[in-house]
Amino acid sequence: MTDGALRLVAVADTHGAPHAAIAERIAELAPAAILHAGDIGELAVLEQLRALAPVHAVRGNIDTRAHEVPDVLAIEVVDGTTTRLRILVIHIAVYGPRLRADVAKLAREERATLVVCGHSHVPFIGQERGLTVFNPGSIGPRRFSLPICLGTIDIDRTRVRLAHVNCETGAAWLPPA
Repeated sequence: MTDGALRLVAVADTHGAPHAAIAERIAELAPAAILHAGDIGELAVLEQLRALAPVHAVRGNIDTRAHEVPDVLAIEVVDGTTTRLRILVIHIAVYGPRLRADVAKLAREERATLVVCGHSHVPFIGQERGLTVFNPGSIGPRRFSLPICLGTIDIDRTRVRLAHVNCETGAAWLPPA
């Protein structure tokens, strides 16, 4: 962070076939980095994303051949000597609507306050066990009637804002009322 503001893009569940508009959407957002929360599919997807911004990825349950990709990442966002945010990136963090106890314990051990996950393809932002849980949704093939979404993490000196973007339209995505 040089001016006190930083944008990260979070994606998940590409399954080897990211949405056709994903490069355009990410370029519009101009992130400092991309977090991929697993189920990458073909590892060439990471190279496509790296053409847009540095990528930090974790392995998902379908990524059995991605031995060089870690299962979990702890990322520290620093402004000078001040830590602004610690993020735990893991593919499977929730069981149903609940944060798994082992993931909450790991996040606390890593001093993370934000857990970025994938797996369900359901975009959501929630609070549980003293942690914020963020699933950006899926940017891969449509599953059921779920939207094709990515997430943004905007960090400045006073707050962290999480949001979803519809990959098909580029508009902000909010859950149906």
